[in-house]
Order: sequence, then structure tokens, then C-alpha cells
Amino acid sequence: MTYSSFSRNLPRALYFKQATNKANLIVHGQGVILFTASGPCNLTFSDASGVVGLKVSFTDSKVLVNLEPSNEPLVDTRNSKGVVSQSGATYWFSLDSHNLRLTAGIGEARIETITYSFQFPSTDTNSRKAFLEALTTVEVVGLQITTMLRDPITRQVPLLVKDIHTLTMDMIDAGTVLPKANLSLMSQKLYDTISGKAFVLDTPDFPQFSKAIEASIRTPGRWCYERLKEKATEFNKDKPDPSETYLRITLGENNGESPGIPYVMEIWPVGHYSPIHNHGGASAVIRVLHGSIEVSLFPFLSSDNVAPFAKKQFSKGDITWISPTLNQVHQLKNLEGNKNTCITIQCYMYEQEDRVHYDYFDYLDADGVKQQFDPDSDMDFAKFKATMKREWAEQMGCWGFLI
Repeated sequence: MTYSSFSRNLPRALYFKQATNKANLIVHGQGVILFTASGPCNLTFSDASGVVGLKVSFTDSKVLVNLEPSNEPLVDTRNSKGVVSQSGATYWFSLDSHNLRLTAGIGEARIETITYSFQFPSTDTNSRKAFLEALTTVEVVGLQITTMLRDPITRQVPLLVKDIHTLTMDMIDAGTVLPKANLSLMSQKLYDTISGKAFVLDTPDFPQFSKAIEASIRTPGRWCYERLKEKATEFNKDKPDPSETYLRITLGENNGESPGIPYVMEIWPVGHYSPIHNHGGASAVIRVLHGSIEVSLFPFLSSDNVAPFAKKQFSKGDITWISPTLNQVHQLKNLEGNKNTCITIQCYMYEQEDRVHYDYFDYLDADGVKQQFDPDSDMDFAKFKATMKREWAEQMGCWGFLI
């Protein structure tokens, strides 16, 4: 997936409806098919006249790809996975006529989840390219297409977002950051809302805000300490876990455009973490306001033991992102050994074309069972800030500080 096409893929990806077992590629000779399957399945690619040129089979043990009508196998000797037994698994196949490359994988469609890859040899490049570019239609058996992307998988997509004032040519060349302009329009709206220089925790009217939160977390009887203690059973009713807790402080109201209230300040004490969860198909932008947080990404949400494919630490000022098809399943943790509570601003919105609006985050409980989490609020922002001011004034003995 290229940077320039990234934002164009998002709306197109979510709202594809499979009326029959056939679908037209968005662009001839290229794109990604994402799908679900409960057993062995096939994808067959044909040209405009209906002549089959490529057959792809996901078996119980591998991915088999053959040129047609010759039945010539296109083998990846490293491939050892086809359809897997893990619950919740999703699959994808990428056709790249420009780079003469075929790839397939399990989970989100990205470089990190590739399980099959075939590079056509450089000999006879023009005829190979013409052959792939002629493919216009995919016919499927034994699977359900969930998503179609316009462009193929070509390079790793960065997790860190930068705007025009901090981007450099070296960053673009190295592929280490995602330009803000390549987010979807909805995600750009979220980014612009929370990325400004004045959007900070410690403001002139309360420069001790972050210190007050830290003190409230450490001190029995104060609001943060007591609220965190109350939430020990939030994700596991029968198995309390004081560390699987964080605070959700909401800004604004639920306008029906997001799962819950779209802007949420989340507070993560050292050693605390979330369950593995997804984001209801919404787009999201996350900024670290204080401390640091580790994000672990998973290929799909499964009640079976699925390992993360990536982990990355984000520090104060960093901004990362979630789209309906990428970075959707993750776990956040403020690592043991960190000195500070982590405070983030999480922003969620559905894309304009989304007609479902699933108002929950699905997560895995202590037994690995998928559950629904209603993204509620522990307190609204104005009340929370006033509470921290009061607690801080009491601690400092500065009653005149109260406003």
C-alpha cells in the first residue's frame, strides 16, 4: 500500500458489499481482497472476456497459486500456512502488476502479516505485466469478501504521524513516519483537533494538572486512587485485576458519529494496561500528552493465543492512528519501570460512508472469551479538572487557589 493511495483506500475498504461470488477489481491488475473463510477456499482471477489467468487456493496447510490455463505453480517455498484454526482469523490476497508481485497473509493486510509471496522473474517483464494488468474480475468459492482495496501491499505503513511542519525528506525516504495528509479525511479532522501547540495538559490556569493527577493516583481516599480500585472487575467480573484498569475522562458529547464520546482523555498508571481489543471499525487518532505508552498490534481479535506482530513505544507529543482496516486490534500498556503515569487523548469517529456504527469495542477477557465493552465515561473533563484542582489545593494548603 503506497502513501499516496492510503487515504483513498479507507472508505472504499469498509463498505464493499458482496452480492454474488464475483467482484470487479477497483483497478485492473492490482488491489487487495480481504476475506473470511471457515475452511479451504479459492479465488480465481479472469480478464474482461472471462478467461481465467490466475487461481489462488488457501488450503489447510498452505497457499497454492497457479497460472492458468497452463496450471504452472507459483511457489513460495517458505509458505506453510493457509486457512488456520484460530477463531476470528481473516485473510487477504494482493495482486501487484506494477511490481510483478503476488502476496497473501492472515489478519490485517500489511507487510507484517505476509505468509505467501511470489516475485515474477525479471525476464519477459512486459508480457508478464500485460498479463497481470488484463485481470479485471475475481470469482470466489468458500469465502466471503469483506473488503477490497484499490492498491496492492507494497511497503510497511508507519505508525507515527507527522504534519507538514515536522516532516523531512529523510523521513519520507526512509518510510519512518506517515504524513498527516495521508490519513483519511475523518482522521485528519481528528488530528487537527488535538495536535495543536495549545492542546496540552498543564495550562496557565492549572500548571500543576499532571502533578495533581499523579498525586491523586498515589493517595488513598483521592478520586483517581479510589476510582481505579473500583474498576478492578471492569473487564473480568469474576477475576479482579487492579492493573487492567485505566481512567476515561470524556470531552464533549456523543453525537452519534463515534463509538461513545469521540474525545477521551485516558489515564494509565505505571504497570496498568488494557485488554486486547478492537475499535468497532472506527478511525482513531491517539496523542500522548504525558509519559509514554507501549502499543502492541495484533493481526485479528481471537479467543485463541495470537501473538502481536508489532510493538512500539510512544512518548509525549507522539501521535499514532487507527483505520477501519489497519491497527484496529491492539493492547496499550504503561510499562513497569516507567516513572510517570501516561495520559493520552484518544479520538474516535466513523468514516462518512459507514452505515453500521457498531457502538462497542470487542475485547478478550481473562479466559480469552470475546466480550463487548461499552465505551463509557468515568467523569467529564470539566468536572475532573475541578476535582484535581480541589485535591491539589487541599494538598498544598492553598485554599485561595480554588477558582
